[in-house]
Amino acid sequence: MRLLRDCRTIAVVGLSSNPARPSYRVARYMQQQSKVVIPVNPHEANVLGEHAYSSLSAVPGPIDLVNVFRRSEEAGAIVDEAIRIQAKAVWLQEGVVDEVAALRARQAGLQVVMDRCWLKEYDRWVGEKNHDQGP
Repeated sequence: MRLLRDCRTIAVVGLSSNPARPSYRVARYMQQQSKVVIPVNPHEANVLGEHAYSSLSAVPGPIDLVNVFRRSEEAGAIVDEAIRIQAKAVWLQEGVVDEVAALRARQAGLQVVMDRCWLKEYDRWVGEKNHDQGP
């Protein structure tokens, strides 16, 4: 999947410093895959060794992918902010569904993945890539 390969700078909205939270595990895995992880959570100061920002708009520099670990009811506002900052894509994690927000993002030219886990999809993609290369 091109999105998994090409997106290097990933803002993780809702990233928690609690290692038991899915957002932490997924973001740590992203870092292990040489991705630049930008925590976006107004309740955190630093996560995984990175400065946390209160909002997407507060992040300096471009963002390739906005990965959303928030409730579905909150996804629309986050997607709108991703559109405003001109992110390339939004990824709504498993259980996060907002069809109307996804349509707005697509109409604004963003790639959209919804209700899927970044880590699981990355593992699947790597497995397929390794399978295609053969022994």
